[in-house]
Amino acid sequence: MPKLQTLFLSLGSNLGNREENLNQAIQLIRQNIGTNLSISNIYETEPWGNLNQAGFLNLVLKIENFCFLPHEILEKIQKIENELGRVRVEKWGERCIDIDIIYFDELIIEDTRLVIPHPFIQERKFVLVPLADIAPDWIHPILQKTTLQMLEDCPDSGWIKVYEGL
Repeated sequence: MPKLQTLFLSLGSNLGNREENLNQAIQLIRQNIGTNLSISNIYETEPWGNLNQAGFLNLVLKIENFCFLPHEILEKIQKIENELGRVRVEKWGERCIDIDIIYFDELIIEDTRLVIPHPFIQERKFVLVPLADIAPDWIHPILQKTTLQMLEDCPDSGWIKVYEGL
């Protein structure tokens, strides 16, 4: 199995104890994917897509030095979501936890189960702002723009602020 270097995951929650949901997801990611993590600030954000729901807490993780292939990572994060009670009811709807693969090294994958890099990175401040905390100069392998360049061009007008906790 090849040793791949860098994975970025976006985590979000807007149901239940949002902060605890994120913490539990991080612990399960450490146990099941890798322990070498960089964690962005947590941000409180306006819902995206479906605005008729509670605000989210979002963060981005950078995981380095692990030994899984992209579809294995997808299976692992879906198992973590299920373990934490994720129920898929509607697209962009409320959820206790959402974990998306943003980048997997510089790989470009597009199949029926998985698209990497995530197709909406450049349109979502709730991904770009925390990503800029830990990877401001990471270059999108298709758009050939850094995180900061994408953030500057981002059309998302929703509010976002650093989460101060309870």
